[in-house]
Amino acid sequence: MSEQPYGVEVAFRTTSGRVQGRGPVDGVTAVLGIPYAAAPFGARRFREPQPAPAWAGVRDCTAFGPIAPQSAELPGAPVWRAGDEDILTVNVWVPERADDGALPVFFWIHGGAYTFGSSAQPDFDGTALARAGLVVVTCNYRVGFEGFGHVPGRPDNRGLLDQAAALRWVRENIASFGGDPDDVTVAGHSAGAGSVACLMTMERTRGLFRRAIAHSVPNAFFTVGLAAAVTERIAAEAGVAPTPEGLLSVPPAELVAASDKAAANCGADPVAAIHAFDSVIFQPVVDGEVLSADPLRAVASGTAREVDLLVCHTLEEYWFLHTVGAVREVTTESELADFAEALHLPADLVDGYRTLMPDAPVLDRYLAIFGDAQFGEYTTRLAEHHARAGGRAYLARFARRRGEARPWHTADVPFAFGNLDAVGADFLIGGAPDDHDRALSRRMLHSWAGFAAGGDPGWPAVTAGTTPVKSWAVPGDHLAADDASGLRALWRDVRFDLLRPAQAAGPRSPGLSGA
Repeated sequence: MSEQPYGVEVAFRTTSGRVQGRGPVDGVTAVLGIPYAAAPFGARRFREPQPAPAWAGVRDCTAFGPIAPQSAELPGAPVWRAGDEDILTVNVWVPERADDGALPVFFWIHGGAYTFGSSAQPDFDGTALARAGLVVVTCNYRVGFEGFGHVPGRPDNRGLLDQAAALRWVRENIASFGGDPDDVTVAGHSAGAGSVACLMTMERTRGLFRRAIAHSVPNAFFTVGLAAAVTERIAAEAGVAPTPEGLLSVPPAELVAASDKAAANCGADPVAAIHAFDSVIFQPVVDGEVLSADPLRAVASGTAREVDLLVCHTLEEYWFLHTVGAVREVTTESELADFAEALHLPADLVDGYRTLMPDAPVLDRYLAIFGDAQFGEYTTRLAEHHARAGGRAYLARFARRRGEARPWHTADVPFAFGNLDAVGADFLIGGAPDDHDRALSRRMLHSWAGFAAGGDPGWPAVTAGTTPVKSWAVPGDHLAADDASGLRALWRDVRFDLLRPAQAAGPRSPGLSGA
């Protein structure tokens, strides 16, 4: 985004009242912090989102709204402060255009392990995508316990319900911003991509979007039993009973602190063995109501075949999470065996990585297996199952590297958004961008825009029998016939519904072979 000050003020009409944006700058007007639902606290805490109250006059929407309760402090982004309650807001970037025709809509869901993050992060600025001919919408939603903690008698997946409410806001209001409510693409990365996969299969979001983009979809879903076990641990840290009354008595700030303690301590006495290696304790819950099944299973059954799908993952996802200290370090064969047991990985798969990576240290093999299990293979299989079920799907892999910055988790996002100069992007991409990086960014942004506008990212779709893969790289990209390294063959017969924490999870269902 240009650093020149915003100038002319522009007002738009919504169902709750008029809003005033800022701009245009560089041909784009930004309208920030528009409430799409009421503040989810007080009597509305731990409940489904409720309609935003109306206002009189013109609401000043020239700054991002407050973010959801969390302890994270991210580069260039606001932090949550106790008392911030109007957290359910959307932001809209509106491009200037020569005619009155409605534009495709790009709806972005931020990631953050279902625990942190916001739409105000600098790398999610929608200016460049708007200049490419899209009306861009980003949203805040409840994260952590407020959004994904299990509360008996209250709806699970409140964060997903928030996202669904934001999509309904788009359906009802986006025409006022020049967008086409019948031409919406929902997109996200990491937890945002997992959310996209869930939204594709949820009955209450059917018809609210026609395309989906999902980067680094996590293999991360809880049963109700495991979600309840996590709640018990958090309630114990907070010193209350794991009941609605007990949990409601804990202020949001204290519940965030209790959740952080539970995550930090779960390695020593884990709710599930996998938490000893990765302490993400909030995930969508397969509750049979909001989310009827793991999205991979649902997509394989054809539930979302009417939605066009574009997925991407990075080649070395978990190296980033290791670098920022988000996963346990594994450096011995014994520790690797413990990890494989915790994740229910077959022994021949672990042996296969050793054969294909004979000179790699244990840490590299561990990170490769973890990254493929949690992101790479799951993302790829989502595209393949969607295609086999009659949907249209496209697959890409991000392979660009520079120095210590590998093609790791999150590195692809500033490229696709066209925000290589955003605060914090230099760490993700390994320094200041060069001409090759900027060219790659233009190609990736053009792919997103092309898919959102017409369903074609620029390369062949996955079919029932073939998996063409676009590899994003510098100095140039290439198209390949899936993975030639042999790693994917190791996963051929691995069922993802069995790669689940077992403790407190209840019996496993038979599932789909290979799902």
